[in-house]
Amino acid sequence: MTISVWDAVAIFAVTAVATWVTRALPFLVFGNKKELPTFVTYLGKVLPGAIMATLVIYCLRLIDLTEFPFGLAELISVAVVVILHLWRKNIFWSMAGGTLCYMILIRTVFPF
Repeated sequence: MTISVWDAVAIFAVTAVATWVTRALPFLVFGNKKELPTFVTYLGKVLPGAIMATLVIYCLRLIDLTEFPFGLAELISVAVVVILHLWRKNIFWSMAGGTLCYMILIRTVFPF
């Protein structure tokens, strides 16, 4: 399927406007207020952990513990993420290390 130049320009324009609106919206809503509403502060504290927990459950939901390799690549990678995060306390290194570990394991040790 090919798209015309004008379709590509329209897609780019809509994407750019949507990105700009989502970035500008908090500034437009809260303006120059010094204090954020309590609810927004609460969401800022709770949502990152909730999102990460949801992503972990989503990624591990299809593990079959009844047949080889019993989800070993996933479980080893999760352990690497936890160890790296406890050691380095850096989310980038935790995610990158876990992803790298998983990719190496599924390509070399468990290539089924």
